[in-house]
Amino acid sequence: MERVVNRSRGTVVAERTETARSWWSRGKGLLGRRGLPEGGGLIIEPCSSIHTWFMAFPIDVAFVAADGRVVRTAHALRPWRFGPFARQVRYVVELPVGALARSGTERDDYLDILPADAPFARRDAAPDGARTGARRAA
Repeated sequence: MERVVNRSRGTVVAERTETARSWWSRGKGLLGRRGLPEGGGLIIEPCSSIHTWFMAFPIDVAFVAADGRVVRTAHALRPWRFGPFARQVRYVVELPVGALARSGTERDDYLDILPADAPFARRDAAPDGARTGARRAA
């Protein structure tokens, strides 16, 4: 499990995420689930576009570049839709509806992916010159 943190705003986007990296797990995504728990999420990597066909619930989605910059967001993407395609995206984070708004996550923010048990304290946003890219758990 991993935690997704908005480094630009010092907020937690998701407390507990799973990661889908294999062809099968990326293709399956959230299919067959009844919903995402509050604080939950799914990271799909690599991925630059999504769909919600056969899904039973809407989701928020952050499209993220390799350096952790949010390239695009989609709020409350309903079932049976094609999501937007975004260039220069390395991975997406699928979240419960409202997670992006609660964390204040917007385009050009920077996300970090940390181990779920790593300590995190809300802090002021890092200055633009301090952005060093996404930190991924090994």
